[in-house]
Amino acid sequence: MDDRILDESQKENEENEEMSLRPERLAQYIGQHSLKENLGIFIEAARMREEALDHVILHGPPGLGKTTLSSIIANELGVNIRTTSGPAVERAGDLAAILSSLDAGDVLFIDEIHRLPRAVEEVLYSAMEDFFLDVVIGKGEEARNIRIDLPPFTLVGATTRFGSLSAPLRDRFGVQLRLEYYDFRSLITIVNRTAEIFEVSIDPDSAEELARRSRGTPRIANRLLRRVRDFSIVKGEPSIKLETTNHALKVLEVDPLGLDPTDHRIMRTIIETYKGGPVGLETVAVSIGEEVITLLDVYEPYLIQQGFLERTPRGRRATGKSFDYFTESENGTIDIFRNEE
Repeated sequence: MDDRILDESQKENEENEEMSLRPERLAQYIGQHSLKENLGIFIEAARMREEALDHVILHGPPGLGKTTLSSIIANELGVNIRTTSGPAVERAGDLAAILSSLDAGDVLFIDEIHRLPRAVEEVLYSAMEDFFLDVVIGKGEEARNIRIDLPPFTLVGATTRFGSLSAPLRDRFGVQLRLEYYDFRSLITIVNRTAEIFEVSIDPDSAEELARRSRGTPRIANRLLRRVRDFSIVKGEPSIKLETTNHALKVLEVDPLGLDPTDHRIMRTIIETYKGGPVGLETVAVSIGEEVITLLDVYEPYLIQQGFLERTPRGRRATGKSFDYFTESENGTIDIFRNEE
């Protein structure tokens, strides 16, 4: 059988598993306590007023649950949700088709909303503020404006780059919520909940180790659990043991702080090639063969949060802590990526 077919089948199975892990109600949502409490109040108030919820922008690093929260908002309001992404809405007509299909109170979720084309974004302003669209039909002398009235709806936008939103768009979101990296205890709860859904047993020490190496991110915690589960199944264990967990994470090259080889390449490039910096992120990206946007959205936030990297006006700079940690790992004082014989 074609390996590509197997890969697609595995990917589809994991996507279905991912959907099954998502909570459907706010009470089931783990972590983000302050955000969850505030959002619950806003939703309840909208329901009591019998009005559409104010537009919501969810921002923060990837993998923290923005898409899940958008579905929860729709479920709590008892309305339908339509889902799209910024790059998928290429023309104003695409946006008009989506908005005109909504019923009163429905939720429209736009992922990566910072990537909306500017022309589409400008059309969105009147839709968000006054619930109508001005659409231009035809070209040249035959062009004319048509006004399309819209039912009140709630736009939920998600972005990893809140600062990239234009001020006019950002200001039209009445509810602005930032998702933070998850704390250790919340991640343990998530790992145990996921193991229960997967119908696998996991030792408490293993759950803690997975939580510790998950970069404060539920999506990563669930991904690592899947892979550790594979090792445990092959070994025929009745429960996922700490020894198996440590071995699997070593094979997967996930270090004790959750850093992977790309994190190490970033920091060693800054430390060894550029003497600790400052150095431009574009230069680092070229040096290690990664896209700038990947470094900016996926890797840099966690490295900064862990105190390894600093942003300065002249570029990125390695901290004293990073010199200690990455020098020790390079010299073998910290045994990170060496597999057991």
